[in-house]
Amino acid sequence: MTGRTHDAIAFASLITVAAINPPESLNIATATAAVVGNIIGATLPDVDQSTNRLWDFLPGRDYVGKLLKPLFLGHRNLTHSFLGVFIVYHLLGIVLPKVLNPQYVNYEIVYAAMMIGYISHLFGDAITKEGLPLLFPLKLRFGFPPISAFRITTGKWIENIIILPGTAAYIFWFIGNHHGEFVRLLKLISEG
Repeated sequence: MTGRTHDAIAFASLITVAAINPPESLNIATATAAVVGNIIGATLPDVDQSTNRLWDFLPGRDYVGKLLKPLFLGHRNLTHSFLGVFIVYHLLGIVLPKVLNPQYVNYEIVYAAMMIGYISHLFGDAITKEGLPLLFPLKLRFGFPPISAFRITTGKWIENIIILPGTAAYIFWFIGNHHGEFVRLLKLISEG
């Protein structure tokens, strides 16, 4: 999947979870941080590529990514596995409470939004021909459907003409059919 498709799927996943399981309280700072965190989470699995957008926010940009690339053991290895999910989950659990001010931002909501983005990225990549090495370091790759010939090629017409617009259509459909839940979320934000 391309970055923009991962972002769209992550956002669709976030709004689905938020509507089905809304937080008890929500303010504008937390809502904003959650949306940004969701997109960052969707980008994190591809941090194993030096061209990842996250490297652009650091001094040295792609150079830092190139230096650290060997730590990730190649693209779609560690960061696209259950072990990668475990490591990211625990690292975020340590880092987020230290960098987000709890007076303004509920780090647990941001944490959940980032993990939703991360996991949605893996679901998106599972439908590509390359599949996922979920049991890394074992070389087995998993995907859906199980036969890779029936999966899509990243960046090709199925992704660009069906999946990305289909995800956008889903977002509009879901919001339209769950507007009551979103009104409640907006009220939570205005009250927070």
